[in-house]
This record gives sequence, structure tokens and C-alpha cells, in this order.
Amino acid sequence: MEQRTFIVDENGEDLRIDKYLALLMEDCSRSYIQKIIGDQSVTVNGKSVKANYKVGIGDAVEIQIPDPVILDIQPENITLDILYEDDDILIINKPKDMVVHPAPGHYTGTLVNAVMYHCGDQLSTINGVLRPGIVHRIDKDTTGVLVICKNDKAHRAVAEQLAVHSITRAYHAIVYNNIKEDEGTVDAPIGRMDVDRKKMGINRKNGRHAVTHYRVLERFGRYTYIECRLETGRTHQIRVHMASIGHPLLGDTVYGPSKDPFKLEGQALHAKLLGFQHPTTGQYVEFESPLPDYFTALLNKLRQISGNK
Repeated sequence: MEQRTFIVDENGEDLRIDKYLALLMEDCSRSYIQKIIGDQSVTVNGKSVKANYKVGIGDAVEIQIPDPVILDIQPENITLDILYEDDDILIINKPKDMVVHPAPGHYTGTLVNAVMYHCGDQLSTINGVLRPGIVHRIDKDTTGVLVICKNDKAHRAVAEQLAVHSITRAYHAIVYNNIKEDEGTVDAPIGRMDVDRKKMGINRKNGRHAVTHYRVLERFGRYTYIECRLETGRTHQIRVHMASIGHPLLGDTVYGPSKDPFKLEGQALHAKLLGFQHPTTGQYVEFESPLPDYFTALLNKLRQISGNK
């Protein structure tokens, strides 16, 4: 059990206790802090409080952080859509609604559980027990091509290419509103928001360099079908960048409208293409994933609505 103590100064005066602690404890999400408060593991001046308690100058806030649970991630016989496989890499076409690696609330049914069953002990260990073989990730509701590394040598080789932005990554997306120009670039740093730690924003003090190039593939009046190519790979990069210029992704209720007119249950975003130098041969290899059925059906519906043939 870890204990942390804070004395509230003028910068924290009159803030809710959950917001106050989230600002000070960047390693903990606000929802996690709220859970700890609900478990009566947070006291102010020796007394338990609720999440909406507002702190005052001089308050002594104590928080008891439970010891982390040691996880035993198990292989699961989950069908994988394999685009390519050799002794070094496994190229997967990830379906919608699948989490890439275990995390709170998602310890089973993840891509990691599936590849552990498929590959056995042939997975890189660099990212630890929760992310074996995982070099990069895509969101739960994003579909498409993803590389899994079977050994540490392959992992390092692909990770180095990611670090210098030499990997080709093309995504297809449908966004709100008509994009007038045929192509463009969003160059804006992305960082985590202060209060909602699961949400990202541009031009944050903690922001990291992020560049997204986009081009229009098809227009539907109120919506636009685009391709995005990433120079960098920040969390939620395409979603945040496109929303920042007035074109949030269709179905993205986090960065776009709260109501989705097509009830997609997640953003219309597909990792279409991935290219890099093979870790053993050094040859450039490229893998492409077909659009998922829901995405194709949505395009056809938009063509029908807009009169496009």
C-alpha cells in the first residue's frame, strides 16, 4: 500500500477533491481516483470525503493507493485474421471492438490474449507481460493492419523505424463536414488533457510533436471520405487533429458530436496500409487491409444519400 499526502495551497483552493488529485497525480486517471475515494481510501484532515468535496487552503489530503494486482495474462483461442506471418513478424487485420492489450476492464478477449495462443512463447518480451509482441497499437474501435513482433530483435528493428518516422501508415476515415481543399496537413503537438486524462488535445503544455497529412478520397456533402498518412504516432492523433480543424471523425463521440447519426458505436477509422523494412531481410514490405464490412456499407449509404454513383 502506497500513501501520499498533499497540503492544499492557493492553486487548489475550491477544487473538487477528485479534480485536485488528478492534477497532482498524473500517473492516475480521474476515474481511478474516484474509485479510490469511493473505497474511502482518501481523507481530508483525517476524515473520509466524497468525490465532490471541495478542498480549501491548508487541507491535509491523504490517499492510500492499493498495491497493484499481479496479473496472469492467459492465452485464449480467439480467431485471428492473419494477413502475413514469418519467423519474425505477424501481420494482423484487427477487427472492430477488440482491445489490443490488457488494461483495467479488459484483461481477457484482447489481441494479446489471441496472439499468445497463436504464437506460444514466440513473442518479443520488450514491452513486458501485458504487451508481448506489441510495438504499436490502434484504438479498440479502429480496425485494420497491425504488426506483432515474434522476437526482441524484430521488435527493436520495427520500434527504431517508428521512432524515426520511417514507417508508412495510411488510414481511411470518414469525417463530418465538407473538406474544401483536396489535401492538407495538420501540424500541432498533442498532449493529455488536465482533467480528463483519457482525452487528448492539441497545443498542450505537455504536447509532443505530431503531424498528420490528409487527402480527400470522396465527398458526400455533409461528410468526407479521406486518407490520412501519419508522420508521428500519438495517442488518438487522427481523431484529435481532424477534430481540431472542424472535421471530427464520424462516430467519434469523444472528440465530435455526442450523438452519432449512423449509430456506429465508434469512430469510422481503418488502418489501411502499413509498410516498413523487414527486420531480417532489410527489404521494404507493405501490407494492406481491406475495408471492413461496416465501413463499406457506410460508404454505400453515404453515396446513396448524396447522389454519388
